[in-house]
Amino acid sequence: MKTEWDYTDLARAYLKRPEYAPGAIDSIAACPGIEPGAAVCDMGAGTGKLTLPLLQRGMEVTAVEPNDAMRELGIGQTAGHPDVTWIEGTAEQPGLPAGAFRLVTFGSSFTVTRRARALDQASRLLVADGWLAVLSNHRDLEDPLQKAIEAVIHRAIPGYSYGLRREDQTGVIAESGLFREVRKVEKRVLHRQKVADMVEAWGSHGTLHRQAGDRFDGIIRQIEQILLSSGSQTVAVPYTTRLWLAEVSR
Repeated sequence: MKTEWDYTDLARAYLKRPEYAPGAIDSIAACPGIEPGAAVCDMGAGTGKLTLPLLQRGMEVTAVEPNDAMRELGIGQTAGHPDVTWIEGTAEQPGLPAGAFRLVTFGSSFTVTRRARALDQASRLLVADGWLAVLSNHRDLEDPLQKAIEAVIHRAIPGYSYGLRREDQTGVIAESGLFREVRKVEKRVLHRQKVADMVEAWGSHGTLHRQAGDRFDGIIRQIEQILLSSGSQTVAVPYTTRLWLAEVSR
């Protein structure tokens, strides 16, 4: 399915991206009615980074992913779990029945949708007391290693912007009028990774890729040199998982 941004060439590198903080997933599971067996729609499921921990907590997940390459990898990552169904679709046009889900999730996918339309569809899909969960993983940019990487990026791309990725999503959810009070949760997670895998993960950075153009490969090489200069084959990167939770308003 064609979407505004094509992630086909970045798909395999997504497997090297960090997991969401377990505490953030626990916060979702603690919402009233979200329990083992709950029907969940994971929008923009990608390679299953959020789908998998939801399945591991006993939920029944319909994973919606428009990109064929991403969806194929997600199917592989969740193989062996009987309670998952992968379908082709988008947050704006999921092709799913109204009132079929107790939870609709967006794992690092919300900001690449037409958010107003995506929220409208999420509301439509939810039961009367259902929940919306929007998650995003953010590197700690005050970490010395990450500061060095940021310097490389900003030298190569003056005016580089993370766009909506690092913005607070509270306002757009609240302004939709479709959900009750938005609760923001932040949980820390330390992601330990081999340098080679981290370089590959940087290769999936769609925001950087779009703004860098033909400078992208050179930037990735410089990031690799910074990581190698640590003198270790494994690096620890602090992340914050940011979660926005809201109950649908009926």
